[in-house]
Amino acid sequence: MSEVTSEPSARSTTQGAQQGKPKQDADTVSAARGMAAQRRGGGPPWAGAGQPTEKAMTFGPSAKRLVARLRPERIGVIVVLVLGVVSVALNVIGPKILGHATDLVFAGIIGKQLPAGITAAQAAAGARAQGNDTIANVIEAQNVIPGMGIDFHALGLVLAGVMAIYLGSAVFGYVQGYLLNGIVQRTVFSLRREVEDKINRLPLSYFDGRQRGEVLSRVTNDIDNVQQSLQQTMSQLLTSLLTIVGVLAMMLTVSPLLSLVALITVPVTFWLTRAIGKRSQKQFVAQWRNTGVLNGHIEETFTGQELVRVFGRRAEVEEIFREKNEALYQASFRAQFISGIIMPSMMFLGNLNYVLVAVIGGLRVASGSMSLGDVQAFIQYSRQFTQPLTQAASMANLLQSGVASAERVFELLDAAEQSPDPEVPEVRSERRGRVAFEHVSFRYVPDRPLITDLSLVAEPGQTVAIVGPTGAGKTTLVNLVLRFYELDGGRITLDGVDIARMARADLRSGIGMVLQDTWLFNGSIRANIAYGRPGATEEQILAAARATYVDRFVRSLPQGYDTVIDEEGTGVSAGEKQLITIARAFLADPSLLILDEATSSVDTRTEVLVQRAMAALRSDRTSFVIAHRLSTIRDADLILVMEDGSIVEQGTHEQLLAAEGAYHRLYNAQFAGATAEME
Repeated sequence: MSEVTSEPSARSTTQGAQQGKPKQDADTVSAARGMAAQRRGGGPPWAGAGQPTEKAMTFGPSAKRLVARLRPERIGVIVVLVLGVVSVALNVIGPKILGHATDLVFAGIIGKQLPAGITAAQAAAGARAQGNDTIANVIEAQNVIPGMGIDFHALGLVLAGVMAIYLGSAVFGYVQGYLLNGIVQRTVFSLRREVEDKINRLPLSYFDGRQRGEVLSRVTNDIDNVQQSLQQTMSQLLTSLLTIVGVLAMMLTVSPLLSLVALITVPVTFWLTRAIGKRSQKQFVAQWRNTGVLNGHIEETFTGQELVRVFGRRAEVEEIFREKNEALYQASFRAQFISGIIMPSMMFLGNLNYVLVAVIGGLRVASGSMSLGDVQAFIQYSRQFTQPLTQAASMANLLQSGVASAERVFELLDAAEQSPDPEVPEVRSERRGRVAFEHVSFRYVPDRPLITDLSLVAEPGQTVAIVGPTGAGKTTLVNLVLRFYELDGGRITLDGVDIARMARADLRSGIGMVLQDTWLFNGSIRANIAYGRPGATEEQILAAARATYVDRFVRSLPQGYDTVIDEEGTGVSAGEKQLITIARAFLADPSLLILDEATSSVDTRTEVLVQRAMAALRSDRTSFVIAHRLSTIRDADLILVMEDGSIVEQGTHEQLLAAEGAYHRLYNAQFAGATAEME
């Protein structure tokens, strides 16, 4: 982010984490990130960002929390439930009525073979007299009319009724699915928006110890997996559960004895599903954790391809990728394999149940205690009963995977946020740019102080240069002005107002910032410059471009200001990228300007031109300039020399050279020392 003109978006917040990262001394960096580096087991320099330790929540609380997110859609959920009940009720009535059609056909076939003019009782008695008790039982149970064949009119009415019932069930099921899809999409939409808002409220310290790829994996892959799991499991689980209840009720009405036989497998089903699910849940958590780790590594190495090739670390990068990919493969294989055992186990139990029902049902038909149609209906019900159990079991792996992803998203949502803005924030009466540090203390790591009891005043219109060795706290100083981090002690005032009492958006709206590491987004050069001031006119954009010499090279591009560049600045040089970010700061016209090594990427000739432009930009506003090249800050009104978080010297360039102190040593090391070394 080249400057801050408004409350940062998710993109600018992430960028701040990348480019506004504190330049700490070696011990501080080691303490802050040492544990992360140990967790990664070593590796190349670009792979040093840490991976947070994952501690998965239990399945139950996470699943309840996920379901609770449907609460705003409770009316729609109720409608879906009602439609599901109606659809399932119609669906389970069908086999019973279809069984009546079977009875009509069977009765017609047997009746056609009997002589007309006698009653069913007489036909049954005749069959018993001949020793055919089974035939007699069937005649009595099936309401056979001797001499009469199949009643096709009655059969047609029954089949038409069954078709209407199944058609109605399908229509209600379609409407249910349509509404459910909307509920899931709105719920996930709300979750994404909440995660986006959460990222904007997270402090930069949250991103300092985490890989960008790992955080992005939670925002993209994990939320997508939650959506897919909800979409598939809610519909099928709801239908399956309602089908189980409806089919069980119909089975009891047809035959309580056969229902008892069918229910024998239910406890075994639940025990088996729970036992397998408990083992596979851990593997699903590991699967998505390893997905985040792998994405983080890929993002790092892809963005650092030049360094990977220059330093010949391709083999090492590929080995790290192979290890992480192997870990993901093993976790995914175990998760899918263990959860995949559920389906064939359920099919085996279902087939066993089918055999038992068919054998016992056949015996009861032979005994005359049940009709053939009822047995047929019950066999259909037994299949319908085991099928939703099997579906529910097969959904277990998707549900576990979704809950595992939800845990990772909830962990992000539960992360500690930056302190909220005051309920009644103070507002500056005038924007002059006076900055005062009053006994400021700050530390990144609790037991390692970085800045202690620092006091200084930057008057309006002054250019304050901050110099010192790496890790002295120079960048930290300006990050504290922006409230990227909160103070441990003291206060900082801007035009007499404590910045801790101001709204962050109001504070940052008057501050422009140009960093050493440029940030550009995918868009035209014009849009990248205009990012500094929403609603800027074309003339204002062109004026900023001319003042910072962007216009000089843009005119040579085929599409001029409409040239599209991506976030890596493809198509322009590193110096030209920096000029674009400087133009962005010019356009913002802030009252306080922060330049953190802003000219380090430009050539010497361009630097002279930019320095002249910056001199005009810095007029009538306070400027903090962080510089390693001391030649760029000779004209500063005040130069602060920092060492170990403290200001050890301050004054103008001439005064500090005459004092022959820390600044004098830095100056000689940079110029005279370099010449002597060459000699």
